Amino acid sequence: MASSAQLKALLHAHVSGDIERFRSVALQVAAHEAKIGHVKLAEELRDLVKKAKSQQQVVSISKGQRDSSGLLNISSPSTKLSDLILDEESRSQLDRIIKEVSHINELRSHGLNARRKILLVGPPGTGKTYTAAALSGELGYPLFEVRLDSVITKFMGETSLKLRQIFDSIESVRGVYFFDEFDALGADRASGNDVGEARRVLNSLLTMIEQDNSASLIICATNYSELLDRALFRRFDDVINYHLPSAQNIENLLARRLKPYAPARLNWKARAAKAEGLSAADVKVIADDVVKEVLLSKATKFKTEWLDRAIKERQQVTRSQRKSR
Repeated sequence: MASSAQLKALLHAHVSGDIERFRSVALQVAAHEAKIGHVKLAEELRDLVKKAKSQQQVVSISKGQRDSSGLLNISSPSTKLSDLILDEESRSQLDRIIKEVSHINELRSHGLNARRKILLVGPPGTGKTYTAAALSGELGYPLFEVRLDSVITKFMGETSLKLRQIFDSIESVRGVYFFDEFDALGADRASGNDVGEARRVLNSLLTMIEQDNSASLIICATNYSELLDRALFRRFDDVINYHLPSAQNIENLLARRLKPYAPARLNWKARAAKAEGLSAADVKVIADDVVKEVLLSKATKFKTEWLDRAIKERQQVTRSQRKSR
């Protein structure tokens, strides 16, 4: 029979109206009953959970919506890969992922698996979050951003249970599921701070990723790949590395955004050289600041000093951030 902890969890989920958690615990009870030989009871429990899931109302997805458990932020981005500045290799990898996920049923009919578990690695501001939104937009899938601040708790067993809820959602609702700052869950198991519960959480996560056979796309991102347990990399179908943009990429980013306002003979190459070392997100801030200057100044002529000042200010902000780390 169910343990006292499972009975408490079932009652708590029922009282709080947490349907996903209730189903998750019920499936745990079913698995336990099957393990001790109560196969018929286990099947009946699973059938009841499956029936309840099929009867659940589908909620329309709107930008910024949060699911009932508070573990996911839901949106429907219109972002496309063409909005990103990517190197040829990364673009090729992402194009292949979109192609395979779009034909997932055809591949499965031939006993093949689509690339669905992706790890994005690179410094902050290099486009990892934007990539998740772009894949969502290209595939026409809702984007579910996992709220790790709500997943990770100090109570024993609760973090793993919340992860189980998320993977239940991954299985039942097709979408792009984005785990940002993944290293918060995937820290090296050999680290000195890793004890008891942390090890169990990570092992649970590794198992869930490995066993997941849904039609959803799972994207994990980290700024610090060196903090990740090496075992994590084996659970992913693709690892895509992100880098700070080259001078040519910076030039393209600035020109794309500012050409409608800037003079035809502006030396984009010289400005891009001044902005080297900045991230794509930093360059976007620079361009946006300049556009705001253009619109709010009511000036009839573009001033290159606006662009030079915006680059200088952003370089100063970036240096300050690096010093504070």
